Amino acid sequence: MTECLIGHQSEQLEAGSNRRVECEVQAIALGETAHWLQAASPGTRLQLSGFLAARSRHSRQPRLHVTKIEFVEGNRDAKVLQEEG
Repeated sequence: MTECLIGHQSEQLEAGSNRRVECEVQAIALGETAHWLQAASPGTRLQLSGFLAARSRHSRQPRLHVTKIEFVEGNRDAKVLQEEG
């Protein structure tokens, strides 16, 4: 199991105007996906897929459960890694 803080930055179109979006969210990965997330150096560009769930019964704060990782740095040697489930 790997827990980490994931940063997101992008530009999104909202009501006809571009908006710069930045946020951080707690993430968790299990099994093989956790190993690949641990292998990513800070600042590495990743595309993560998964689902949001409350951190616990006592904390309604969202946490991203990562089920798929794509290393997009340079896109040349990009690899898609997905935990079977």
